[in-house]
Amino acid sequence: MTAPSPAVASGVRLSEVVAALSYALDITEGQPEGHAVRTCLIGMRLADELGLPPPMRSALFYALILKDLGCSSNSAKVTYLFGADDRDVKRDVKITDWTRSGDALKYLFRNALPGRSTFRRILRTITLAIRGSRGAREIQRIRCDRGAEIARMIELPEESIPAIRHLDEHWDGNGYPDSLKGGAIPLLARILCLAQTVEVFWRAYGVGPACAMARHRSGTWFDPDLVRILGVVEMDAAFWERLRRPDAREQAAALEPPDRVVTADEARMDLIAQAFAKVVDAKSPWTFKHSERTAGLAVGIGQKLGLDDTTLRDVRRGALLHDIGKLGVSNLILDKKGPLSGPEWYEMRSHPEKTHQILSRVPCFSDVAELAGAHHERLDGSGYFRGLKVERLTLAARTIPVADIYEALSADRPYRAGLSKDEVFKIMKPQAGVRLCKECFEALDAYLLTDEAGVYVKKAKKA
Repeated sequence: MTAPSPAVASGVRLSEVVAALSYALDITEGQPEGHAVRTCLIGMRLADELGLPPPMRSALFYALILKDLGCSSNSAKVTYLFGADDRDVKRDVKITDWTRSGDALKYLFRNALPGRSTFRRILRTITLAIRGSRGAREIQRIRCDRGAEIARMIELPEESIPAIRHLDEHWDGNGYPDSLKGGAIPLLARILCLAQTVEVFWRAYGVGPACAMARHRSGTWFDPDLVRILGVVEMDAAFWERLRRPDAREQAAALEPPDRVVTADEARMDLIAQAFAKVVDAKSPWTFKHSERTAGLAVGIGQKLGLDDTTLRDVRRGALLHDIGKLGVSNLILDKKGPLSGPEWYEMRSHPEKTHQILSRVPCFSDVAELAGAHHERLDGSGYFRGLKVERLTLAARTIPVADIYEALSADRPYRAGLSKDEVFKIMKPQAGVRLCKECFEALDAYLLTDEAGVYVKKAKKA
C-alpha cells in the first residue's frame, strides 16, 4: 500500500471509509447490512489468537472488510442461470454445503425459477446440475478475478489481493476458483472463508450452531487449526455480544493496526470512488461504464457553468457513485426487457435513497451523498426520492440528473437500442426549464460540441 499523502481528506482514516462502503457490498450479496464488518470482527479476533504480525493484520483487515468487491460482477449471470433474484440465490448459498451432492441439488431446486411450475423448475434444476462444478467455477471465477482486480486498483496491501481472490477455496481442494488445497491456500484467505461463514450461521442460528458447523466442516471447508482456534473464541461470550451492538462498524474500523493506519487523502478517495463505480456498473451488462460516462458528462457540464475545482471534485464523485444504491436492486428488475410491474418499479425507485444512506455513512462524503442521492430529483418536485424542488437543488446537484438522463438514453438497454444525440435532445429539450435545469442542459449541449466530449456523442442513425 502506498504511503498516505500529506494532503488529506479531513484526516479521515481509510478504514472508516471502506467500513462504511462495505454495506453496499453486503446488500449485493443478499446479506443484511453489517455482514462484512461483523466478518471483520470475527476474522480479526482469530488473528489475535494466531498472533499475526501487524503487516499481515493490516492486510487481513482490508481483505475482510472488502472481501466482496467482486460480488456484483456475477449477478447478471446468476439471475440468467437460475431465473431468480440474484440476492436470494447468493444468500442461500452461504448456508448450503454445496460440496455435498444432496445438499447441492436441494439448493438448486429451491432457487431455480421460483414461482414457476414444478415441471419447469425440475428441468432448470437438471440443466444447472449438468453444468455442475464447471458452471459454478465459472461464476465464482468471474467474481474472484474482479474482486482482486478492484482490490489492486485501490492499492490495498499486496497480501489482501490473493486473500480476496481465494476466499472461497476449501481445505480439501473442492473450493473455487482454482481448487487450491490445504496449505496452498493463502492463510488470510483461509481466515476469510471461515469468518464469513461463521458470521452467516451465527446471525441465523447463534454461536453454538455456528461453531458446530465449523467443526463439522473442519478438514473439508476449513483449516482444522483455525477451527480449533475458533473453539477458544466460542467461549468468549462478551465478544459475541459485542457483535450485536449497533457500533459494529466503528469497532471494525478501530481494529486497523495502530502503526499501519492509512489516511484517505484526496487521491485515494478518488480511487475509491472510481473503484466502487466499477462495482456498480458490473451489476448489469447494460450499465457498462454508465457511472464513469455520467461523471464525465456531469463534470463537463460543471466546467461550462464555471463551477470551482472543489465542487467539480464532489460532482465527479457523486456522479461516479450515484447508482451505488442499485447494488441492492435485483437483476430480475435491472435486466428486464419488458415494462416493470408496480412492485418492481417501487424497488427501482428506492435506489437513490439507498445511495444516500450508504454514502452518508462515509466520513467527509456528506456533500457527495446529497449530490448522488438527488440524481432523480426534478425542478418541479416530481422526482424522487424526496421530491425536492428547484430552490432546494444546488446548481451542482442539477448537473448529475442531466448527465444521467443523456447517458442512459444514448446507451443500449434491454428494451431498446441507444439513441443518437439528436434523438436524445428531442426528448430532453421540452423538459429543460421545467423538470431539468435549462442552464445545465445548454451547458451539456456546449460540452458535447467540444473535442473531449466526442466519446459521448452517438451519431444520428441513417434514414
